[in-house]
Amino acid sequence: MASLVAVQQQTQPSLSILPSSLSDFNGTRLHTQLQCKRKVWQTRGALQVTASSSKNILIMGGTRFIGVFLSRLLVKEGHQVTLFTRGKAPITQQLPGESDQDFADFSSKILHLKGDRKDFDFVKSSLSAKGFDVVYDINGMQCLILCSLHTSPCLTRIQLFSCLFQMLIFFFCLFPGREADEVAPILDALPKLEQYIYCSSAGVYLKTDLLPHSETDAVDPKSRHKGKLETESLLESRAVNWTSLRPVYIYGPLNYNPVEEWFFHRLKAGRPIPIPNSGMQITQLGHVKDLAAAFVQVLGNEKATKQVFNISGEKYVTFDGLARACAKAAGFPEPDIIHYNPKEFDFGKKKAFPFRDQHFFASVDKAKHVLGWKPEFDLVKGLADSYNLDFGRGTYRKEADFSTDDLILGKSLVLQA
Repeated sequence: MASLVAVQQQTQPSLSILPSSLSDFNGTRLHTQLQCKRKVWQTRGALQVTASSSKNILIMGGTRFIGVFLSRLLVKEGHQVTLFTRGKAPITQQLPGESDQDFADFSSKILHLKGDRKDFDFVKSSLSAKGFDVVYDINGMQCLILCSLHTSPCLTRIQLFSCLFQMLIFFFCLFPGREADEVAPILDALPKLEQYIYCSSAGVYLKTDLLPHSETDAVDPKSRHKGKLETESLLESRAVNWTSLRPVYIYGPLNYNPVEEWFFHRLKAGRPIPIPNSGMQITQLGHVKDLAAAFVQVLGNEKATKQVFNISGEKYVTFDGLARACAKAAGFPEPDIIHYNPKEFDFGKKKAFPFRDQHFFASVDKAKHVLGWKPEFDLVKGLADSYNLDFGRGTYRKEADFSTDDLILGKSLVLQA
């Protein structure tokens, strides 16, 4: 196995080929549609890129969730793929469902560039030296405050410092332009870049009574995803061919956000599932493998030039329906659902439920009609894939925490179903 280490102090950074892996795609179909007659686009700064040719691709991130699946698809398509990470986490690992042969094949082809994207000088020098054709930016900063000062009346100095440090990181992440500032050096380093593909979020939309959200809906400049909006604005202002995908809630194997895992923990423990208010709030989940397939389908697709696409599942689901779907997918009995009024409880900084307590879903019609993309997974099938390849094997990201559940179940302020 070749090994060329990229060190941040080097003036001519190099790459290292490292082992990698991922969950089985279970026959996920990927069809990159090539048009025989292509429309000539006149959009300012739109550079033509052909998906049928092999590309030198950089993925910002790529070792946690979306990028693990995306990088596999790109390598299978014959592209040269480099992951840009700080190197603090293992670049690769063989995961359930992946054959030894597939793992070895991918391991021999994936490249790694070690660095910090906040070190703008390093980003400019290292990227310009490699001359990447396409950049996938999927690790835009998202922050959660994990500490809960209210849970303990006496904190050690170390605990207090840890909580304050996390809060500092949180506020830093909300600083205007943070993500956009990190994109500009990448664009500066790659003047011949053919396409910049960005992972945004449906969370940028302004709350409305008219649903589902479409790509033309008003956005909220004050949302916690405003950094993504500013990045999209930066891309629009530059002479670069860009595409932005806005997923809703993402789920699937390796999910580091407590989406399906939150339900699986309670189902496995045989506990009731507390759901706020009526449980009829409508939301939407999209499987990570379907999202990865969409990311590949916009590559070299002139119909994706300077376009935004919502990406998620085709069906919407209520909170109660999601609890039942998780139980069905994992083979658990019908769950005992408890409805409660969140206004009657003080959870402090803890999050009692992993979803927004509101209707939140988006139309994926544009992606289906323009790109020819279609989700492979329905909700129950996708949840089963996640459970069988992850939680059902005893692996998960966060330990179960039922403290807020106990507060709810310990009171009589339960809504009648």
